[in-house]
Amino acid sequence: MYGTVQWDELLLQSGGRTPAGPLFSIECPENAVWQLRLPHCETKHGQRSNSLLSVVHITDDGMEFTEPLEITDTHVVINVQHLSLFGLVWEAFRGFYQYIRSVSGQVLLFLTPPNPRTQRQKLEMLLLPINVPVKDVKAYVKEIEQNAVYISVPATCDLITKEKYCVDCPEAELIQPEASKFDLNFGPNYHTMFEIRLPTNAERVTLTIRHQGNAEVWRHEVDLTDPALTGGGGLRTQRNISPQQTLSSVRPEFVDRVTDPVLNQLLDRLLHQMFINDREYECVKTKGRAHKAADVIDTVRRKGPAAASFLISALCELDCNLSRTLDLDLSPDPH
Repeated sequence: MYGTVQWDELLLQSGGRTPAGPLFSIECPENAVWQLRLPHCETKHGQRSNSLLSVVHITDDGMEFTEPLEITDTHVVINVQHLSLFGLVWEAFRGFYQYIRSVSGQVLLFLTPPNPRTQRQKLEMLLLPINVPVKDVKAYVKEIEQNAVYISVPATCDLITKEKYCVDCPEAELIQPEASKFDLNFGPNYHTMFEIRLPTNAERVTLTIRHQGNAEVWRHEVDLTDPALTGGGGLRTQRNISPQQTLSSVRPEFVDRVTDPVLNQLLDRLLHQMFINDREYECVKTKGRAHKAADVIDTVRRKGPAAASFLISALCELDCNLSRTLDLDLSPDPH
């Protein structure tokens, strides 16, 4: 059993060291493990020398430093006799390397639910060393922003500590800050480095991270209509289709079965959440039931994934029997 715990940086400083990775708490039966391979983030051979990089073993009696048996391109290898707290450390005050290091980093993205009032959704970007466990970051973000959804992307990129980076996104309405300095962060707090505000109808965005010298260090096109991002647990929403496609697939049954009182409530909610405007509301409200149903579903489909997801959720709440018939059950996934 293993996990990460918080460094006592004052204790490390007393030994002339600084963190070079997470601090792992490891437990196992006696003599079951005799060797550890701890992941590092160093990209240059000079930064991986035994004179700079070592392993600290912390117990109730204090701490001891161990020189590695081997340092590979990705891991530091040591033999162990007793397991407790182990972590990679750097020699503090080693001139240039203490201030500027080239490291392997990772780009982590989290999408928050759209704000119907501002018609925006928020994409949060974190830049972290590659040896920070993603599960720890996801757990931290979940505590801060309960409904934030992690977006899996090819994450690896090379970064330089103390250097400034900026993000380009043609689809964004706002990116803040304009530039931010990258530094090593091994937790337990993982703060957003860039906040990207997007219109709620944005279906895909292209993100580019640039070094302060304008060199491109990472680029990826992100699909915001991925069904994993809809937040739904129902059968249709778990399939490989977007919310708009889900509405298209149920359109005939919806038009045939939905009642006029439910349609009126859906219209009221869509207007209240600003997914439709007053003119659209009045235009649809006066029509007969079938035409009203067709206009509601077609109008919402054109508004983008956030509006489509909202309509699905509202229908599940207002008419659970119809939503089950349409296979739109959004009850939370117990797994």
